[in-house]
Amino acid sequence: MTTNYATVASRLPKNQTHFGLIPKPLSLVEREGNFHLSTSTVIVCEETVLAEAGYLARSMQRLIGASSITVDDSRAAADVADNVILLRLRTGAGRGQHNFYRLEVSARRILIDGASNTGLFYGIQTLLQLMPTAAFSGDMVGGHVVIPCVDIHDAPRFPWRGALLDVARWYMPVDDILRFIDAMALHKLNTLHLHLNDDQGWRLEIPKYPLLTSVGAFRSETMIGQVVRDPADPLFTHSMYLYDGQPHGGFYTQDEMRSIVRYAAERHIDIVPEIDMPGHAQAAIAAYPHLGCTANAPAVSGNWGIHAFLFNPSEETISFLQDVLDDVLEIFPSRHIHLGGDEAVKHQWTESKVCQARIRELGLGSEEELQAFFMGRMATYLAERGRTLVGWDEILLGSLPPGAVVMSWQGEKGGIEAAMAGHDVVMTPDHTTYFDHRQSSDPNAEPMAFQRGYTTLATVYQYEPIPSGLPRDKEHHVLGSQGQLWAEYLPTARHMEYMAFPRLCALAEVTWVPRGERDYAEFTRRLAVHLKRLQALQVNYRTLCSEDYDL
Repeated sequence: MTTNYATVASRLPKNQTHFGLIPKPLSLVEREGNFHLSTSTVIVCEETVLAEAGYLARSMQRLIGASSITVDDSRAAADVADNVILLRLRTGAGRGQHNFYRLEVSARRILIDGASNTGLFYGIQTLLQLMPTAAFSGDMVGGHVVIPCVDIHDAPRFPWRGALLDVARWYMPVDDILRFIDAMALHKLNTLHLHLNDDQGWRLEIPKYPLLTSVGAFRSETMIGQVVRDPADPLFTHSMYLYDGQPHGGFYTQDEMRSIVRYAAERHIDIVPEIDMPGHAQAAIAAYPHLGCTANAPAVSGNWGIHAFLFNPSEETISFLQDVLDDVLEIFPSRHIHLGGDEAVKHQWTESKVCQARIRELGLGSEEELQAFFMGRMATYLAERGRTLVGWDEILLGSLPPGAVVMSWQGEKGGIEAAMAGHDVVMTPDHTTYFDHRQSSDPNAEPMAFQRGYTTLATVYQYEPIPSGLPRDKEHHVLGSQGQLWAEYLPTARHMEYMAFPRLCALAEVTWVPRGERDYAEFTRRLAVHLKRLQALQVNYRTLCSEDYDL
């Protein structure tokens, strides 16, 4: 008999609440007994899931030092053998849920059935979480691991469950990105949105345009302290800030980025690249001034905040950016390609005689319509190559490119508008999914963060990605959600981890578990167990305080 997960948890010892599984499965039945994982345990699978079996074998070896665990694709006597972990594809499983899995742990064997390779991978992540926390720090080397007998049925709620890493503001070393990908995989997150260019840096090698990285990837210094909005000077035409005097920069070669993409793919994570346009373009224009709208060649910015420099909408600039996209499409197999479209203030287009002539040439009525034309050209270019444009909700201004996916960050209004028009949306409202905001009401209890209120763990957990005002027949357009780690005030990977976790744990559950099955108090009990895994993995999470237990 299938038992409700909360019912199962209520009769577990308090130090084993839900076994600390994050996100919680759709259903879990606890059985009598344990499976004893040892160096003689064999993984048995068919050839189609060798990649997932290899991942499991490497994870077991790393966690418990069981170097003799092998992958056997012969399937000989697999169904009756003892001391095996059996991985099977069952495409009809899960009532049509593509990434459904079943995990059955008995005293004799472990069985993971998946409706897809991805479903199998998620079952593997749950199996790893069932292991003792000490295994995550390698303390089980030389021994064996006791895994409780359970029967779990599970599948994700949304197809887009992710996080944004802003590597444009502060370059993040490759190894740190890989560590973050591992943390995402543990939580069954499947989309990593990489923000690769901004006013403060261009991070991806484009061999045809080497100045993008030799010039655009480096700034001479960085402002110290918070941005203070000056209504008389919103675009930093003068500076009133102090600077650290330290050069900063770095970029990813194409080979490095391909290795990151492969590493993520092995963990069933899709990397969605963002090449921001037409705004957030100052670093690119510093490298190639003819891409801009003025005669002045800017430096790569050391300031935060909204900047004035936009790409000009000429055919030459469009061709340049399409050349860049050719390389992006070769490196990133993702169907979704993010082109930004946000915070493109139109001062330079308004003042540019060339841009105004372009508006008249195209028969347009405004600068917003000019941006819509610009983004439409890019959307068509991507569509002709089998890809889909994703943009922030400002792309709704003017006209929305056919088939475009909208990320609704300025609240939910943009997401509702796009879904009503038949577009897919990713709900990313800043008040609940921007993890650059501090995590407490007490600013003195937090490191420097973006000064736009605060977003607590409870706020994230209580978020519902499907807006209340969206008709039921449009709900399928909501692909899911992701947590944004904008990096102005996150200069190191350790600081980024602190801002991500445990809020990203909460969002992982929000995007996995049906809305009626979530309970914050119950989540925090499981989280207390789960945080010990993050500690063992040396993830720099923020510890819970009394405020985190209050709604």
